[in-house]
Amino acid sequence: MGEVVVVRNKQVILKDYVNGYMKPSDLVVTSDTTIPLELPKNDGGLILSKNLYLSCDPYMRNRMNEAVAGSYITSFTPGLKGDFVFVSAASGAVGQLVGQFAKLFGCYVVGSAGSKEKNKFGFDEAFNYKEEQDLDIALKRYFPNGIDIYFENVGGKMLDEVLSNMRIQGRIAVCGMISQYNLDRVEGIYNLHLLIFKRIRMQGFLVFDHYHLYPKFLDMIVPLIQEGKIAYVEDIVEGLENAPTALAGLYTGKNVGKQVVAVTRE
Repeated sequence: MGEVVVVRNKQVILKDYVNGYMKPSDLVVTSDTTIPLELPKNDGGLILSKNLYLSCDPYMRNRMNEAVAGSYITSFTPGLKGDFVFVSAASGAVGQLVGQFAKLFGCYVVGSAGSKEKNKFGFDEAFNYKEEQDLDIALKRYFPNGIDIYFENVGGKMLDEVLSNMRIQGRIAVCGMISQYNLDRVEGIYNLHLLIFKRIRMQGFLVFDHYHLYPKFLDMIVPLIQEGKIAYVEDIVEGLENAPTALAGLYTGKNVGKQVVAVTRE
């Protein structure tokens, strides 16, 4: 019988419950535990795999996944060509793809995030919400005639201002509300009455409902990537010890692209 190899189990854990926005200091990287690299008997062909990269994505709380981002647009908003589309959290794993898909469908696309680096995604315009004193003024600057489609990733004040800038018969696809995840008390929305007067359709989406579209999505996305029509940007940090900073940065818009932690390079 061969010797069982035991290795250190490196983990990123919360020190305690967190009130408000999470900070890197709220997490700690430990290697106090060990795990045996041993497969059970009669394993039926199981193999051990080594994880080289870790996803770092708050949208997992809402069961979202960038892999089918396009389906949220196409299934929710038929007849896109010429529409005016606004994407919040446009630098994230989902937002970057939503904007690019909308451009392929012939839309005018504006993204907002925590920096101005969104133009690399091919959007028509992008702005840093942190530099805007008045979100309503910012939205009117880019959408003087209103918004047809809003892809919601932020919630709170952003959603409230968008509602007042939506066109009649506008559509809002709700993917996430990252500004609200760490609040002791979520912010209220004051413009919901506009859903009635503007006949706005607002709907939430979970990836579970769209798994049947995955084969179709692959047939669509692979050629687009190969042809350079879709770019997928990753924001990679090196080492598990930097995972706390990477995760906390997601909540303040510091990442540009899908946040990934490279555990090791092999």
